[in-house]
Amino acid sequence: MTAAANSPVAPAGDACPVCGAAAIEPFLHVEGRDYWCCAECEARYLAPAQRPSRDDEFAHYLHHENAPDDPRYRRFLSKLADPLLERLAPGARGLDYGCGPGPALAAMLREAGHEVALYDPFFAPDPAPLSETYNFITCTEVAEHFHDPYAEFARLRGLVRPGGWLAVMTCFQTDDARFAAWHYRKDPTHVVFYRAATFRYLAQGWGWHCEVPAKDVALLQRPGTQGGA
Repeated sequence: MTAAANSPVAPAGDACPVCGAAAIEPFLHVEGRDYWCCAECEARYLAPAQRPSRDDEFAHYLHHENAPDDPRYRRFLSKLADPLLERLAPGARGLDYGCGPGPALAAMLREAGHEVALYDPFFAPDPAPLSETYNFITCTEVAEHFHDPYAEFARLRGLVRPGGWLAVMTCFQTDDARFAAWHYRKDPTHVVFYRAATFRYLAQGWGWHCEVPAKDVALLQRPGTQGGA
């Protein structure tokens, strides 16, 4: 399917929900869903009116099985954890944002000697950690769920200390021809799809440094001198 043959209806608003640019274009209509793309940051996203409700999101998340002691899940998370740990000073203080019901990544980072707070709007909703600042924030398999990624990233940037890291893991979208059949798109709670170029674009706009140490992982560093824990 192509956007030309199956043009989506216009979304609410006329700006990219990721970067705020007005360079949005119809991308694809598939299985009753309308997708748009941004010519600036290269993100693809579901039309805002078609996002799932909070109740539907929560019901879907209850089917996730990500136990903190599952070796396969830990290997999956190590794709982000390993390069992040290489960049952290001993005893760094972090936040696992969107930790889910089984915060395996937080456990891994704590085992490496770091302090990790938890926040999740469904499973760890205490907002107290959002009033602190951190040497690092992890966001694994979360950004694709953001209904307002522009605001979410603005919040996260404000929580990172100078010299600190925002570590994001999400399945990068790379091939428009395969988007319709892509398993990641078919998850009803996935509403935004990023490319490595998306994070590089965002970092450039923020004045941050961006590294992509592995596919599906972006490490964004705030400028400044890293402080203590």
